[in-house]
Amino acid sequence: MQKYYWDTSIWLDLFENRDEPNFPKGEYATKLLNKIIKDNAKIIYSDLTITELEEAGYSFSEIQERLSQIKPLLIFIESNDKEAGKAKDIALKREIPRGDALHAMLARNNHAKLITFDNHFKKLRDMTIPFTPREIISN
Repeated sequence: MQKYYWDTSIWLDLFENRDEPNFPKGEYATKLLNKIIKDNAKIIYSDLTITELEEAGYSFSEIQERLSQIKPLLIFIESNDKEAGKAKDIALKREIPRGDALHAMLARNNHAKLITFDNHFKKLRDMTIPFTPREIISN
């Protein structure tokens, strides 16, 4: 079974149908979700995802309500102190946000494809290969 780990920005693209001129990120997120449903795949999300969505202005109950609509597709994981510590070290060495390092580590540790548009993840290609929603949809 294929598993995907979505960077928090992809969740925001889906929730808010975020689009930019000539860059329909919300549409890509929706098409990716539909592909995952069709393929009987799973989406992994983490405690970090929930924290970042809260930081973006969503209440815990709003997040749970939105996720409940696709609950059969989801796998929840929690990061541990060891992963958080390693992510902090990697982030400092590579000058990227700690959260991005932890997302990449969680994707790798859970054998999931990391989905993101964020260029910071290019600095973590030795840990996991990042894919955009567009790349997954077109396969």
